[in-house]
Amino acid sequence: MSRLTEYQVIGRRLPTESVPEPKLYRMRIFAPNIVVAKSRFWYFLQKLHKVKKASGEIVAVNVISEVHPTKVKTFGIWIRYDSRSGTHNMYKEYRDVTRVGAVEIMYQDLAARHRARFRSIHILKVVELEKTDDVKRNYVKQFLHPHLKFPLPHRVPKSTNTFSYKRASTFY
Repeated sequence: MSRLTEYQVIGRRLPTESVPEPKLYRMRIFAPNIVVAKSRFWYFLQKLHKVKKASGEIVAVNVISEVHPTKVKTFGIWIRYDSRSGTHNMYKEYRDVTRVGAVEIMYQDLAARHRARFRSIHILKVVELEKTDDVKRNYVKQFLHPHLKFPLPHRVPKSTNTFSYKRASTFY
């Protein structure tokens, strides 16, 4: 079961006399629940467009589900994260069956390699890479070979006999 969910949050500034129909802002946010998704929405909206929660409203919150959750896809993720020494931009590629799965792998990877916390990571863009030419990283390219095979070491052969005169060999 997935820890994160992808939400689409739509919000706007509160209507006033001068602006009766304010501009709508839409964001795709990865969060464990709706409350965190709304909180992250206001956090980013305050930084990008100077709209606070007190002077704005959320119009809609929708859960975005994967169209083909059984097909393995390659995802490119643009992120920005704060480390102890400064702010860094990054592009990473991951293979998974869903966007949420790829983002979860990305959070685990950044926590392991860079000690980056959830709160310090900002996801800028998540894109599914359809063409193999778009893949840049070698650690992802190695899985795109059409005739890829994995060895199956230590296979135990199936036998209908209860007892055998010869010990089973697991090496081929």
